[in-house]
This record gives sequence, C-alpha cells and structure tokens, in this order.
Amino acid sequence: MFAQIGVYLVEAVFGFFVFMLLTRFHFQWLRVSFRNQVGEFVLATTNAMVMPVRRFIPGLAGLDLTTLLLAWLLQMLSIWLQATILGGDPEALALAAVAAVDLLRYSLYILVFALIVQFILSWVNPYAPLAPVFDTIVRPFLRPIRRFVPPIANIDLSPAILFIIVQVVLLLVGALRMSAATL
Repeated sequence: MFAQIGVYLVEAVFGFFVFMLLTRFHFQWLRVSFRNQVGEFVLATTNAMVMPVRRFIPGLAGLDLTTLLLAWLLQMLSIWLQATILGGDPEALALAAVAAVDLLRYSLYILVFALIVQFILSWVNPYAPLAPVFDTIVRPFLRPIRRFVPPIANIDLSPAILFIIVQVVLLLVGALRMSAATL
C-alpha cells in the first residue's frame, strides 16, 4: 500500500512538472503568446529549472531544446523512481526510450486538452480571454483537415476528426511504449 502511495506521489509531482515543461516547449514551438494566465503560470512554474540550464543548451531553429531535454530527464527520473519503489531495476536504454515515448504521449494529451477547451469555448464564449491561446495551439493541426472536410451546415467537424485521429495515434503510442519498455 505504501509503495502505491509513493508511486502515485512521484507520478503526480513529476508529471505536473513534465507537463508544464512540455507546455512551455509547445507554446514556443507553436508561437503561442505567454502574455496570458496560462502562459504566465507555465513560465512561473518552469523558469527555476529552465533558466540555469539554458546557459549551456541553446535553442535550435526556434525549438526550445532546454525545456524538451529537462522534460525528458524528469520523466526518466520519474520512471526510475517508480520502478525503484516497486522493487525493479530498469535498464538505462529502456528508461530513455519509455521517457521519450511518454513525452510524445503527454504532448498528445496536451493537444486533446486544448482541443476540448477550444471546442467548448467556441460554443460557450468564443471571445473569452483564453480562447486565442487554445485556438493558436490547435489551429496548425486543424488546418490540414479543414482543407479536405469543409463545414457542413455551418458546423465544423474538423475538431471531431482530429480528436479521433489523436485517439488512434494514442493507441499506437501505447503499443510503442509497451515495446520500448522491453528494451
């Protein structure tokens, strides 16, 4: 029972910071403004980790490699701590591979969350202060779908199609994670 509590606490604390680092990475990659409540929260929670490391690891072609590397290292540490609490001894290659797949999986979760919030805001309050943030996150993924699926009776089905596509990709990523764990 104490092992389960320990695993849960490690997963919750490390997962929070991994999600924040990934959100920061995606905000910069997708050019989402940090001048909003979500952006300011992400910066406030990640600056203490990112700023010292950024002196040694520069960005590359507009990608913030520092936040991505830190997210990957934190996820590896989280997996190792969870395995250690449960009495296992994972190999370094398996840790690295599973952590990389987890970052992809978490990135898809961030996309799903942004898609759901953007969808709800578009129906409830399209002029909400955070609506442009979520629209900026999902727009690059919806654009290719909208080329092939026009609105039907003024209803845009592209978010539903993207949601289905992301769910299928999540199934594939789950299988990839299982195979990466056996390395």
